[in-house]
Amino acid sequence: MNPPTLDFARTALVLIDLQKGIVPMPVAPHTGAEVIAQAVKLARRFREAKAPVVLVRVTFAADFADAVKAQVDSPMTRREFPAGWDEIVPELGPEPGDIVVTKRNWGAFYGTDLDLHLRRRGITAIVLGGIATNMGVESTARAAHEHGYQLILAEDAMASLSAEHHTFAVTQIFPRLGLVRSTEEILAGASS
Repeated sequence: MNPPTLDFARTALVLIDLQKGIVPMPVAPHTGAEVIAQAVKLARRFREAKAPVVLVRVTFAADFADAVKAQVDSPMTRREFPAGWDEIVPELGPEPGDIVVTKRNWGAFYGTDLDLHLRRRGITAIVLGGIATNMGVESTARAAHEHGYQLILAEDAMASLSAEHHTFAVTQIFPRLGLVRSTEEILAGASS
């Protein structure tokens, strides 16, 4: 596949839930460390180009008063999180100039100021990665598509709780929302 052409004046890097309490989880088909390595490459290039790097983190109040309370067949396990679980991994920063968005849902658009940050900077395209592929990343990708953003999905800068979940999102959902590429293919299309 051809590398997408990145216009850094109109493109942001958005990384989902790459935080201390999520990255060490057992994920596939890429390990948390592999996802971080690719995310760091992307972030470095975006920062060099002075393009926005958005680090999205998820967190909740200690009593989960701000968590979704829908009745579902398979509820998320509510447990006490260790101190610092919701901090961005140190390999990514945040660095000065980065945008940190805090969410309390799977997706990064609803209930946050992500769209405001992007639109006020003239952003029309997003390079997206993070954990988990079929949860936070997919939910954010769907909303970004509905908001009219061009999407480039960094397949090797994301992972899920199983290789099957990741593969389904990457092969069946993401190609309908944008372009699926490797980090190297994305960087090959980057020009200053």
